[in-house]
Amino acid sequence: MWYFHEGMGWWMVFGGIWVVIFWGGLIALIIWGVNLFGRRDVSSHKQDPLDHAKERYARGEISREEFERIKKDLI
Repeated sequence: MWYFHEGMGWWMVFGGIWVVIFWGGLIALIIWGVNLFGRRDVSSHKQDPLDHAKERYARGEISREEFERIKKDLI
């Protein structure tokens, strides 16, 4: 009849490969974007050493003398 399938075999294989590459790249781009915008800015949540010492003192991990020494060293 019309014989459309003759000679199209390799083009179909290459077309299938390009479709997989396209969708794989699109999915990778979406994942990269979500990771990029989903990250928390770690630098804005950093504590200075004095705040860290205050927290340790409040939890009872260091004594008053140690806290005062750390505070004196840092200021």
